[in-house]
This record gives sequence, C-alpha cells and structure tokens, in this order.
Amino acid sequence: MTGTSGSRSGRVRVLIVDDEPDLTALLSVAVTEAGWRPYPAPDGRSALKVARGCAPHAVVLDGMLPDLDGIQVLRRLRYENPQLPVLMLTARDALEHRLDGLGAGADDYVTKPFSLEEVVLRLRGLLRRAGAEETRVEDSVRVLGDLVLTGETREVHRAGDRIRLTAKEFDLLNLLMDHPRQVLSKAQILDHVWHSTFDTGGNLVEVYISSLRRKVDRGRAPMIRTVRGMGYVIRPVEDGR
Repeated sequence: MTGTSGSRSGRVRVLIVDDEPDLTALLSVAVTEAGWRPYPAPDGRSALKVARGCAPHAVVLDGMLPDLDGIQVLRRLRYENPQLPVLMLTARDALEHRLDGLGAGADDYVTKPFSLEEVVLRLRGLLRRAGAEETRVEDSVRVLGDLVLTGETREVHRAGDRIRLTAKEFDLLNLLMDHPRQVLSKAQILDHVWHSTFDTGGNLVEVYISSLRRKVDRGRAPMIRTVRGMGYVIRPVEDGR
C-alpha cells in the first residue's frame, strides 16, 4: 500500500468496511457527495484485498465484522501502511473498547447511531492532517521536561524512549505542548484537534486524553493533568502539582 498523500486517480479514495449493505450504501453516497471515491467492502478479508488494490487515503471501519474482528483488520492495515487514517465505527459504549481501537492505531471513532455529516466531518479532518505534514524545521521540535515532540518526523520521545502515537493522539499532544502550563477546555481541544465545536460521539476528548496518558505517563511521573471543571493541561514534572 502507498502513503496517504497524493492520488493515482486524481480523487481521494475512501475504503468503507461494514457488513450492513444499507449503511454501506449511505456512507458511499456521503463520500461521493464529499468529492471522494468510495470503495466498499462487506467484511475484513475483502477489505484487505480492496485496500491492496486501491491504496486508500482513508478508511471507515466497522468494529464488528462477520469474519475478522475490526481490531484485527485495523492492525493489518496499520502494518501495511502506518500512516493510513482510520475512522472506527462502533456500537460499543464501554471506554475500554474504544481504547482498544485507539491502541491498535485508530485515529478517530464515531459511535452508532451517527450522522453522515459527522462521518464526513471527521474524515475531512483526518485527510487534511494526513496531507499537511510539512512543518517548518524551526517550529518542528518542542521540549517540555523530558518529553520531546518532533513535528517534522511526527515522533515523540520521553526520557529517550520512543512513544508511538496515532495521528490524532499526536495532534492532541502537539496542541497541549503548544500551550504548556495552560489549561485547555474541552471546547478548545475539539476546535483545534477535531475542527468541531461540539462532541457528538460522547466523551471523545476524555477517551483520547486517557489513551495519551497511558502512553506518555505510564510508569512515569504524570505530566498530563485534569483540572476539574476546566479542562486539561500539560506541565513538566518539576512544576509539581
């Protein structure tokens, strides 16, 4: 599979993986109306074959498929193209299920039932970020305590250890590190990271903050903190509480 920037056919290609024919048809129409080209697949194995043939720029992936589990499909897609933006569809409300998807490499998710407009909005944000990775060298490195973020290569290290983040987790951490010691509200985070003013998916920011903490703060003194009733902030460890 190729990278997500550029297009062999001149149009953005979106792989749609869902076993519900009516929903797949609606998603295909929404993708077409957005100016993109849909490539539907009814199950996981078909999705992997279609992906190898069309080299999609983004994927809409149902977490519940009749053959392979959605997480298995996600991991295989990520293995073949680590930069491929993936939007998960899930009917599950449990936080751990969403975190499983994020941990496997999903960049974003929406919970069923959802609006087609929301899916298109989320996809547009993922595609925009995937196609806009050029960063000025002088602005590409941010350092906060022992945490280092390099925008040019989209790499993150803490105390010298590499931390692997999804594209959306990287964008969230980048925003926090752009405003060290400043409390950012949920609305500000939604606006800057998801280009939206409201959270229709339910606890979207909380889910990504939890996932980011698991990777950045696990086994270390915490840097990402919740300010109850206000939002989230990142501070170097030496600042204390």
